Amino acid sequence: MDRLTEMEAFATVVDQGGFTDAARKLGMSKSAVSKHVSSLEARLGARLLNRTTRRVSPTEIGLAYYDRALRVLNDAGEADALVSSMQSDPSGLLRISVPTDFGVNHISPVLGTFLDEFPEITVNMVLNNSYVELISEGFDMAVRIGDLEDSSLRARKLTDTTRRMIAAPGYIAKYGRPRKIDDLNAHKLLHYSSQAGGSVWKLTAPSGEKRQVRTAGGLSVNDGQSLLNAAISGLGIAYLPSFLYAAAMKQGLVEDVIPDLPDETQGIYALYPPGRFTQPKVRAFIDFLVNAFADKGPTEW
Repeated sequence: MDRLTEMEAFATVVDQGGFTDAARKLGMSKSAVSKHVSSLEARLGARLLNRTTRRVSPTEIGLAYYDRALRVLNDAGEADALVSSMQSDPSGLLRISVPTDFGVNHISPVLGTFLDEFPEITVNMVLNNSYVELISEGFDMAVRIGDLEDSSLRARKLTDTTRRMIAAPGYIAKYGRPRKIDDLNAHKLLHYSSQAGGSVWKLTAPSGEKRQVRTAGGLSVNDGQSLLNAAISGLGIAYLPSFLYAAAMKQGLVEDVIPDLPDETQGIYALYPPGRFTQPKVRAFIDFLVNAFADKGPTEW
Protein backbone atom coordinates (compact mmCIF):
# COMPACT_ATOMS: atom_id res chain seq x y z
CA MET A 1 0.00 0.00 0.00
CA ASP A 2 0.99 3.62 -0.44
CA ARG A 3 3.06 4.72 2.53
CA LEU A 4 1.71 8.28 2.63
CA THR A 5 -1.88 7.01 2.46
CA GLU A 6 -1.22 4.69 5.42
CA MET A 7 0.40 7.54 7.32
CA GLU A 8 -2.48 9.90 6.57
CA ALA A 9 -5.06 7.34 7.63
CA PHE A 10 -3.27 6.74 10.93
CA ALA A 11 -2.82 10.48 11.66
CA THR A 12 -6.47 11.19 10.88
CA VAL A 13 -7.62 8.41 13.21
CA VAL A 14 -5.57 9.98 15.99
CA ASP A 15 -6.90 13.47 15.17
CA GLN A 16 -10.52 12.33 15.03
CA GLY A 17 -10.33 9.91 17.93
CA GLY A 18 -11.71 6.97 15.99
CA PHE A 19 -12.11 5.16 12.69
CA THR A 20 -15.65 6.30 11.92
CA ASP A 21 -14.93 10.02 12.04
CA ALA A 22 -11.59 9.49 10.29
CA ALA A 23 -13.32 7.63 7.45
CA ARG A 24 -15.86 10.45 7.10
CA LYS A 25 -13.10 13.09 6.90
CA LEU A 26 -11.01 11.09 4.42
CA GLY A 27 -14.00 10.17 2.26
CA MET A 28 -13.40 6.44 2.40
CA SER A 29 -14.98 3.47 4.13
CA LYS A 30 -14.27 2.63 7.76
CA SER A 31 -12.91 -0.76 6.70
CA ALA A 32 -10.51 0.88 4.25
CA VAL A 33 -9.14 3.17 6.97
CA SER A 34 -8.73 0.20 9.31
CA LYS A 35 -6.95 -1.74 6.56
CA HIS A 36 -4.49 1.13 5.96
CA VAL A 37 -3.66 1.44 9.67
CA SER A 38 -3.28 -2.34 10.08
CA SER A 39 -0.97 -2.45 7.06
CA LEU A 40 1.13 0.37 8.56
CA GLU A 41 1.42 -1.45 11.90
CA ALA A 42 2.38 -4.67 10.15
CA ARG A 43 5.03 -2.95 8.07
CA LEU A 44 6.52 -1.21 11.13
CA GLY A 45 6.17 -4.27 13.36
CA ALA A 46 4.62 -2.18 16.15
CA ARG A 47 1.19 -1.48 17.60
CA LEU A 48 0.41 2.20 17.09
CA LEU A 49 -3.16 2.35 18.43
CA ASN A 50 -4.94 1.13 21.54
CA ARG A 51 -8.36 -0.03 20.38
CA THR A 52 -11.31 -0.48 22.71
CA THR A 53 -15.04 -0.65 22.04
CA ARG A 54 -15.42 2.97 23.17
CA ARG A 55 -12.32 4.80 22.00
CA VAL A 56 -9.08 4.67 20.04
CA SER A 57 -5.88 6.28 21.33
CA PRO A 58 -2.24 6.18 20.25
CA THR A 59 0.26 4.02 22.10
CA GLU A 60 3.49 5.60 23.32
CA ILE A 61 5.21 4.49 20.11
CA GLY A 62 2.17 5.58 18.12
CA LEU A 63 2.28 9.08 19.62
CA ALA A 64 5.96 9.48 18.71
CA TYR A 65 5.24 8.22 15.19
CA TYR A 66 2.23 10.58 14.94
CA ASP A 67 4.44 13.63 15.58
CA ARG A 68 6.86 12.64 12.82
CA ALA A 69 4.03 11.65 10.48
CA LEU A 70 2.51 15.11 10.76
CA ARG A 71 5.78 16.68 9.65
CA VAL A 72 6.03 14.35 6.66
CA LEU A 73 2.42 14.96 5.63
CA ASN A 74 2.87 18.71 6.02
CA ASP A 75 6.01 18.65 3.86
CA ALA A 76 4.22 16.58 1.24
CA GLY A 77 1.35 19.06 1.21
CA GLU A 78 3.75 21.98 0.82
CA ALA A 79 5.51 20.18 -2.04
CA ASP A 80 2.17 19.69 -3.81
CA ALA A 81 1.29 23.36 -3.23
CA LEU A 82 4.69 24.41 -4.60
CA VAL A 83 4.14 22.51 -7.83
CA SER A 84 0.67 24.04 -8.16
CA SER A 85 2.07 27.53 -7.62
CA MET A 86 4.81 26.93 -10.19
CA GLN A 87 2.14 26.15 -12.77
CA SER A 88 -0.11 29.04 -11.83
CA ASP A 89 -0.13 32.48 -13.42
CA PRO A 90 2.56 34.82 -12.03
CA SER A 91 1.13 36.99 -9.27
CA GLY A 92 1.91 38.78 -6.02
CA LEU A 93 4.37 41.44 -4.90
CA LEU A 94 7.74 41.40 -6.68
CA ARG A 95 10.40 43.25 -4.68
CA ILE A 96 13.58 43.98 -6.63
CA SER A 97 16.85 45.79 -5.96
CA VAL A 98 18.37 47.63 -8.94
CA PRO A 99 21.42 49.92 -9.35
CA THR A 100 20.14 53.48 -9.46
CA ASP A 101 21.46 54.49 -12.90
CA PHE A 102 20.37 51.31 -14.67
CA GLY A 103 17.00 51.30 -12.94
CA VAL A 104 16.19 54.89 -13.85
CA ASN A 105 17.40 54.67 -17.44
CA HIS A 106 16.44 51.15 -18.49
CA ILE A 107 14.19 49.33 -16.01
CA SER A 108 11.70 52.10 -15.28
CA PRO A 109 10.87 52.73 -18.97
CA VAL A 110 9.81 49.10 -19.54
CA LEU A 111 7.96 48.48 -16.27
CA GLY A 112 4.66 49.64 -17.73
CA THR A 113 4.82 47.02 -20.47
CA PHE A 114 5.65 44.32 -17.93
CA LEU A 115 2.74 45.28 -15.67
CA ASP A 116 0.38 45.30 -18.64
CA GLU A 117 1.49 41.76 -19.52
CA PHE A 118 1.24 40.53 -15.91
CA PRO A 119 -1.59 42.46 -14.22
CA GLU A 120 -1.57 40.15 -11.18
CA ILE A 121 1.99 41.24 -10.26
CA THR A 122 2.80 44.40 -8.33
CA VAL A 123 6.39 45.69 -8.34
CA ASN A 124 8.37 47.39 -5.59
CA MET A 125 11.66 48.52 -7.16
CA VAL A 126 14.31 49.80 -4.75
CA LEU A 127 17.10 51.83 -6.38
CA ASN A 128 20.34 51.32 -4.50
CA ASN A 129 23.97 51.21 -5.60
CA SER A 130 25.04 49.07 -2.64
CA TYR A 131 24.71 45.28 -2.54
CA VAL A 132 21.69 44.11 -0.58
CA GLU A 133 21.22 40.77 1.16
CA LEU A 134 18.35 39.38 -0.85
CA ILE A 135 16.89 36.90 1.59
CA SER A 136 17.45 38.73 4.89
CA GLU A 137 16.26 42.05 3.43
CA GLY A 138 13.19 40.56 1.79
CA PHE A 139 14.04 40.95 -1.92
CA ASP A 140 12.87 38.50 -4.56
CA MET A 141 15.70 39.39 -6.95
CA ALA A 142 18.37 41.96 -7.74
CA VAL A 143 20.04 43.33 -10.85
CA ARG A 144 23.82 43.63 -10.59
CA ILE A 145 26.50 44.84 -12.98
CA GLY A 146 30.05 43.56 -13.31
CA ASP A 147 31.88 40.67 -11.69
CA LEU A 148 29.66 38.71 -9.31
CA GLU A 149 30.71 37.90 -5.78
CA ASP A 150 30.86 34.25 -4.80
CA SER A 151 27.55 33.38 -3.17
CA SER A 152 24.80 30.80 -3.10
CA LEU A 153 22.56 33.04 -5.21
CA ARG A 154 21.55 31.94 -8.67
CA ALA A 155 22.35 34.25 -11.59
CA ARG A 156 21.14 34.72 -15.14
CA LYS A 157 22.77 37.12 -17.58
CA LEU A 158 20.40 39.74 -18.94
CA THR A 159 22.80 41.51 -21.30
CA ASP A 160 26.27 43.07 -21.53
CA THR A 161 27.47 46.63 -21.24
CA THR A 162 30.81 48.24 -22.04
CA ARG A 163 32.73 50.88 -20.12
CA ARG A 164 34.56 53.66 -21.94
CA MET A 165 36.16 56.97 -21.06
CA ILE A 166 34.06 59.82 -22.40
CA ALA A 167 34.33 63.60 -22.43
CA ALA A 168 32.64 66.57 -24.10
CA PRO A 169 34.09 67.83 -27.39
CA GLY A 170 34.61 71.18 -25.67
CA TYR A 171 36.79 69.56 -23.01
CA ILE A 172 38.92 67.83 -25.67
CA ALA A 173 39.27 71.11 -27.58
CA LYS A 174 40.40 72.94 -24.43
CA TYR A 175 42.71 70.38 -22.81
CA GLY A 176 43.70 68.16 -25.71
CA ARG A 177 43.04 64.49 -26.32
CA PRO A 178 45.00 61.90 -24.33
CA ARG A 179 46.62 59.47 -26.76
CA LYS A 180 47.54 56.75 -24.29
CA ILE A 181 46.70 55.70 -20.74
CA ASP A 182 49.67 57.50 -19.19
CA ASP A 183 48.41 60.81 -20.63
CA LEU A 184 45.42 60.64 -18.25
CA ASN A 185 47.68 61.81 -15.42
CA ALA A 186 47.53 65.33 -16.86
CA HIS A 187 43.71 65.42 -17.16
CA LYS A 188 40.72 66.12 -14.95
CA LEU A 189 39.05 62.82 -14.07
CA LEU A 190 35.53 62.38 -12.73
CA HIS A 191 35.01 59.52 -10.27
CA TYR A 192 32.32 57.43 -8.64
CA SER A 193 32.64 58.12 -4.92
CA SER A 194 30.71 54.96 -4.01
CA GLN A 195 32.95 52.47 -5.83
CA ALA A 196 35.04 50.13 -3.70
CA GLY A 197 38.13 50.98 -5.76
CA GLY A 198 37.70 54.69 -5.11
CA SER A 199 39.47 56.77 -7.73
CA VAL A 200 41.11 53.77 -9.46
CA TRP A 201 40.24 52.95 -13.07
CA LYS A 202 41.06 49.49 -14.38
CA LEU A 203 41.87 49.73 -18.07
CA THR A 204 43.28 47.53 -20.82
CA ALA A 205 46.01 48.88 -23.09
CA PRO A 206 45.93 48.12 -26.86
CA SER A 207 48.62 45.51 -26.16
CA GLY A 208 46.25 43.71 -23.80
CA GLU A 209 48.20 44.78 -20.71
CA LYS A 210 45.99 45.45 -17.69
CA ARG A 211 46.59 48.91 -16.25
CA GLN A 212 45.33 50.89 -13.27
CA VAL A 213 44.94 54.64 -13.28
CA ARG A 214 44.94 56.25 -9.85
CA THR A 215 44.54 59.99 -10.26
CA ALA A 216 42.69 62.41 -8.03
CA GLY A 217 39.95 64.22 -9.90
CA GLY A 218 38.18 67.49 -9.35
CA LEU A 219 34.80 65.83 -8.77
CA SER A 220 33.50 62.59 -7.33
CA VAL A 221 29.81 61.70 -7.20
CA ASN A 222 27.90 58.62 -6.08
CA ASP A 223 25.54 58.84 -9.05
CA GLY A 224 26.41 57.95 -12.64
CA GLN A 225 23.92 60.30 -14.26
CA SER A 226 25.50 63.20 -12.38
CA LEU A 227 28.94 62.13 -13.64
CA LEU A 228 27.59 62.04 -17.19
CA ASN A 229 26.12 65.53 -16.75
CA ALA A 230 29.48 66.74 -15.45
CA ALA A 231 31.26 65.27 -18.46
CA ILE A 232 28.74 66.86 -20.85
CA SER A 233 29.40 70.19 -19.11
CA GLY A 234 33.10 69.85 -19.87
CA LEU A 235 34.27 69.31 -16.29
CA GLY A 236 36.46 66.32 -17.13
CA ILE A 237 36.72 62.74 -18.31
CA ALA A 238 34.30 60.13 -16.94
CA TYR A 239 34.62 56.35 -17.11
CA LEU A 240 31.06 55.13 -17.52
CA PRO A 241 29.02 52.15 -18.72
CA SER A 242 27.56 52.53 -22.18
CA PHE A 243 23.98 52.27 -20.92
CA LEU A 244 24.58 55.73 -19.44
CA TYR A 245 26.46 57.51 -22.20
CA ALA A 246 25.13 55.84 -25.40
CA ALA A 247 22.34 58.35 -26.02
CA ALA A 248 24.59 61.34 -25.26
CA MET A 249 27.25 60.01 -27.63
CA LYS A 250 24.71 59.62 -30.45
CA GLN A 251 23.75 63.26 -29.91
CA GLY A 252 27.37 64.36 -30.07
CA LEU A 253 27.37 65.59 -26.47
CA VAL A 254 30.31 63.35 -25.55
CA GLU A 255 32.88 61.34 -27.47
CA ASP A 256 35.23 58.42 -26.91
CA VAL A 257 38.39 59.83 -25.34
CA ILE A 258 40.89 57.13 -26.42
CA PRO A 259 39.20 55.14 -29.23
CA ASP A 260 42.14 52.73 -29.57
CA LEU A 261 41.57 51.19 -26.13
CA PRO A 262 39.74 47.83 -26.08
CA ASP A 263 36.21 47.73 -24.71
CA GLU A 264 35.83 46.77 -21.06
CA THR A 265 32.78 44.51 -21.19
CA GLN A 266 30.68 43.84 -18.10
CA GLY A 267 27.75 41.50 -17.65
CA ILE A 268 24.40 42.65 -16.30
CA TYR A 269 22.80 39.89 -14.25
CA ALA A 270 19.59 39.00 -12.47
CA LEU A 271 20.30 37.39 -9.11
CA TYR A 272 17.70 35.43 -7.17
CA PRO A 273 17.59 33.03 -4.21
CA PRO A 274 18.85 29.46 -4.59
CA GLY A 275 16.56 26.50 -4.89
CA ARG A 276 15.29 23.99 -7.38
CA PHE A 277 12.24 26.09 -8.22
CA THR A 278 11.97 29.75 -9.17
CA GLN A 279 8.86 31.70 -8.23
CA PRO A 280 6.67 32.34 -11.30
CA LYS A 281 6.72 36.12 -10.72
CA VAL A 282 10.54 36.13 -10.62
CA ARG A 283 10.87 33.88 -13.66
CA ALA A 284 8.38 36.05 -15.57
CA PHE A 285 10.27 39.28 -14.84
CA ILE A 286 13.68 37.84 -15.73
CA ASP A 287 12.35 36.40 -19.00
CA PHE A 288 10.77 39.77 -19.75
CA LEU A 289 14.04 41.65 -19.19
CA VAL A 290 16.03 39.21 -21.32
CA ASN A 291 13.58 39.73 -24.19
CA ALA A 292 13.43 43.50 -23.66
CA PHE A 293 17.21 43.84 -23.89
CA ALA A 294 17.79 41.22 -26.61
CA ASP A 295 17.85 43.67 -29.52
CA LYS A 296 20.55 45.90 -28.03
CA GLY A 297 24.28 45.30 -28.34
CA PRO A 298 26.80 45.92 -25.54
CA THR A 299 27.77 49.35 -26.88
CA GLU A 300 24.15 50.46 -26.54
CA TRP A 301 24.14 49.55 -22.88
